Amino acid sequence: MRKDSSTPSVRQGPGVAEGPAGRSGERKWKPGGPVGGTRLAAIDGLRLVAAVAVAAFHYVGTTTPHFWGDSDPRQFAPALHEISRYGWLGVEFFFMISGFVICMSCWGRTPAQFVVSRVSRLFPAYWCAVLMVVGLVLIARLGHLRAATPIDLRTVLGNLTMVPGPLGLQLIEGVAWTLWVEARFYLLMAVMLFFGLTYRRMIAFCGTWLTLAVVARELDSAVLDEFLVGQYAGLFVTGIALYLTHRFGPNLVLWLLAGFAWCYELTVLNDRVAAHAVRPAEGGALSWAVCAALLTFFLAVLALAGCGPLARLRWRWLVTAGALTYPFYLVHQSIGIPVAKGLLQKAPALGVLPSMAVAAAFSLLLSAVIHHLVDGPLGRVLRRHLTRGMSPRPPVASHNGPAIGRMEQPEAGRCRCAPTSAPADADRSNSGRGHREPPRRGTAAVAAAATVPPPERGAARQRPPR
Repeated sequence: MRKDSSTPSVRQGPGVAEGPAGRSGERKWKPGGPVGGTRLAAIDGLRLVAAVAVAAFHYVGTTTPHFWGDSDPRQFAPALHEISRYGWLGVEFFFMISGFVICMSCWGRTPAQFVVSRVSRLFPAYWCAVLMVVGLVLIARLGHLRAATPIDLRTVLGNLTMVPGPLGLQLIEGVAWTLWVEARFYLLMAVMLFFGLTYRRMIAFCGTWLTLAVVARELDSAVLDEFLVGQYAGLFVTGIALYLTHRFGPNLVLWLLAGFAWCYELTVLNDRVAAHAVRPAEGGALSWAVCAALLTFFLAVLALAGCGPLARLRWRWLVTAGALTYPFYLVHQSIGIPVAKGLLQKAPALGVLPSMAVAAAFSLLLSAVIHHLVDGPLGRVLRRHLTRGMSPRPPVASHNGPAIGRMEQPEAGRCRCAPTSAPADADRSNSGRGHREPPRRGTAAVAAAATVPPPERGAARQRPPR
């Protein structure tokens, strides 16, 4: 098949092994090991940086009055408090990284494989975190302590779906709203997988997405904006453009796509900046220029990690840090903050900052436990069973049970059972249980055998001449 000359050839980036050319003219890559293969260790480290920024915002950058009792971060750590007030930009950084990573993980997969990978990756740790918060609240009630999170059965069941916000429920996991944003992005990528991911299709998808997001804002359509994730579309598209640059090499089309997406995102960023503004007595409004500069700095670092010299990093501790990022992101607020407040109540002499440090360290340790005992084992089991559920196979006849098929007319005192249908992708291991697959002959031999008429009954066999 002739290769389309207008499709850029795949550039062998760090950790990408080239394979044979595919139907669309793109050469497929074969994933290697977790560090030496397609794994970009620097991006794993950036995910932890984003999680730490969000944790700093929740711990030190909070502007809620009396959040830490009589202690106010503006009084005992004014500089750290002002810096941490911008920590919510770590969420935007997460979405940008997600655009890069999800596009990379989608490439070469089917929609079913993508759904299985996302469900098995997100839900085990999330379910564990929700149930841990429920247990913590129940323990607080038994000890006659005040729990900030009201718990009832309806709230718990709604939160287990990972979409409590759209269901009108209070969030047990405070960061669950960001997972709902991610889920809508996954839905858009799953739709693209039905058409197949190619360079041209992804360019068209990103351009269409940005255009429709602008139209949704112009029409002030809440429904369209909800589907298109208009507030964060520029972040996801920028991440996708960086991955396409990593895979195919830089070109003017990708630079223009990333540039338009970034201009759009910095424009709509003002809505997020205004949402974090408080009264002057509590710190006042944030600077849009500072937020835009910080986010642009994050973009530059991500470009270096995905397409620049940082992509050659092979430090295994960065991969470990990336693995702990998601559980740490889940527990740092819902469990870490109650731990810090409990320490302040039991040991007020410890101080607020040391209590925060202990709570953050405890959250990191807890995230390691969740990763090794829950996320890994349960994720593998969930992935295996979901994969089987996505491709169910009909039951196979066994020697102990009745054969499934249609009975042919008996001939010469024998009864042959011919199966009505056989799955093309049946496991080879089934051929040795209950029945043995007959030897296969070539089509020419089968056709020759079909033309030979069967011998008449009672006819004597003719002996060959000597």
